[in-house]
Amino acid sequence: MRKSLTGVLSLAVLIGTVGATGASAGAATAAEPAAKRSSGAVGGEASNEDIKDRILAIPGMSLIEEKPYAGYRYFVLNYTQPVDHRRPSKGTFQQRITLLHKDVSRPTVFFTSGYNVSTNPSRSEPTQIVDGNQVSLEYRFFTPSRPAPADWSKLDIWQAASDQHRVFTALKKIYDKKWLATGGSKGGMTATYFERFYPKDMDGVVAYVAPNDVDNKEDSAYDRFFRNVGTKECRDKLAGVQREALIRRAPLEKKYKEQAAANGWTFNTIGSLDRAYEATVMDYTWAFWQYSLVADCVDLPADAKKASDDDIWNSVDAISGFSAYADQGLETYTPYYYQAGTQLGSPDIKQPWLGNLSRYGYQPPRNFVPRSIPMTFDRGAMRDIDSWVKHNARRMMYVNGENDPWSAEPFRLGRGAKDSAVYTVPGGNHGSKVSGLPEAQKAKATADILRWAGVAPAAVEADPSKAKPLAKFDTRLDQRNGEIERDEATLRP
Repeated sequence: MRKSLTGVLSLAVLIGTVGATGASAGAATAAEPAAKRSSGAVGGEASNEDIKDRILAIPGMSLIEEKPYAGYRYFVLNYTQPVDHRRPSKGTFQQRITLLHKDVSRPTVFFTSGYNVSTNPSRSEPTQIVDGNQVSLEYRFFTPSRPAPADWSKLDIWQAASDQHRVFTALKKIYDKKWLATGGSKGGMTATYFERFYPKDMDGVVAYVAPNDVDNKEDSAYDRFFRNVGTKECRDKLAGVQREALIRRAPLEKKYKEQAAANGWTFNTIGSLDRAYEATVMDYTWAFWQYSLVADCVDLPADAKKASDDDIWNSVDAISGFSAYADQGLETYTPYYYQAGTQLGSPDIKQPWLGNLSRYGYQPPRNFVPRSIPMTFDRGAMRDIDSWVKHNARRMMYVNGENDPWSAEPFRLGRGAKDSAVYTVPGGNHGSKVSGLPEAQKAKATADILRWAGVAPAAVEADPSKAKPLAKFDTRLDQRNGEIERDEATLRP
């Protein structure tokens, strides 16, 4: 993939004093009468202080900051984790967590992006549907949640799932209602891996646009996708811009050098400005379909051959982002590229419309990780996950986008799956959600999420077609179907 996806109880003794901030303050609260501690709801001063104290009473938990948001308490936290869950005595690191607290009587959604965690309040779609609490976890090795020194061999899907398991185990004592895991793209993959390794933790999983690269050497599904996605007119426009960007490599690379000098970009990891330039251009078609809709084709240059150099540059920069393969663009996502090149897999698309214009082809993740970090690919990791989902999925939901490249290799359910489903949003991109499904499917999916969370109203239990989110849509907290956050690293899942 590219840019653009067991308990260790003895550790509590080891790290109980490491995250000292706020921990001692919570000790007295932990001993208070259960009647006073049971609510934790937003409202009175006593319960407000109580929930913070209860959270900070968890060994290894410390407060970074609290931010106000109407109807919630929002905490940014650190949690002390072992670098190696198999050998917890061999060192720890601080992992960032955010907690959007609604009420301990509500279900809790465990959200993972698979990358950094945002420190601003937001809700995943399942959180809005169940009107619950939300715990969000930063993925290990994304700064600042990175051990020092960094032993990259400890960055794998089992270690990350074990991070999530420890957080759940600690917070379940406070939030004791139903829990759902969710995430989009690499976050949906992360939720899936968590379920595979710790299937007793969650009461349901909702994974959005999660790619499933079972055989890293077999990527023909992506080639078939690009032959048919959208309309021929749109595909031809995209191909035309890509071709012109490679044909005009000399004048456009001159502009790239000027931009690099102005912004302080360097290209040591990928090897040269020329490699970075081509990688950005090669991403153009993929990035368009990941972020855009067929309706956005009208904004592409109508005739690339007649377009100016600036028009070609601006289109590629807006969709792919020329800063993405500079060292400064790659650095944040080193953990992702490392995982793509060691376990997750990475697509290698042909793009035959480019003829012999490409010098390097679709470059592999190894080119985007500093050579000082060793990488060896584990061919069995995704095969294990795929087989487990097919044969063991319980209360797992996958939501894909019809026009999203990452959905070309999706998770599929086998005969062993129970109470699970795969949905596809018509015309959907990488921001596809349950809300974008046809009405009957949307109601069924919403009803299942409510049921898994234990909050389905009686009317919905009797008739799933009546299912609707329990919380109103909030434009500051929620994203609509098709909306997706962008950054300069365009093709990450």
